[in-house]
Amino acid sequence: MSVVARRALIGAATVFALPSAAGAQDVSAGPLRISAPWTRAAGAGATGVGYMTIRNTGTTPDRLVAARSAAAGATELHTHIRDGDVMRMRPVQSIELPPVQEVKLQPSGLHLMLVGLKAPLQRGGHVPVTLVFEKAGEVEVRLSVESAGARGPSGHGH
Repeated sequence: MSVVARRALIGAATVFALPSAAGAQDVSAGPLRISAPWTRAAGAGATGVGYMTIRNTGTTPDRLVAARSAAAGATELHTHIRDGDVMRMRPVQSIELPPVQEVKLQPSGLHLMLVGLKAPLQRGGHVPVTLVFEKAGEVEVRLSVESAGARGPSGHGH
């Protein structure tokens, strides 16, 4: 399927999807499988987060090199690191996706930061995010908005 056709299909799915947390889609981009994309409810002007699982089913590595969302002033790739007895978030240039492995973007680990939310993220809604991969290109996902204290996505067995 061409990139244009894939974007049109994803766009149509975004327009016609019902706004339920369980309605988050799993998407593929070449050998990459992106599943359970989710975020937490947050207020306008706050910083949101983005989590998901990315499985590289191929035989060559890829990298997540950027992300963007119209819902935020900026979207960054981040990780948590231990600084003495304190966990701190730090930006990263990319997220490595080794062949035949799974990388989880999850609380207290790798994640997306949605800085300067333009509107509140309300439970049951969705946030479109474009992921930019070094080899697989651009892929749009929809983060399901869970409750503010959620530790995982609903509807995916977590």
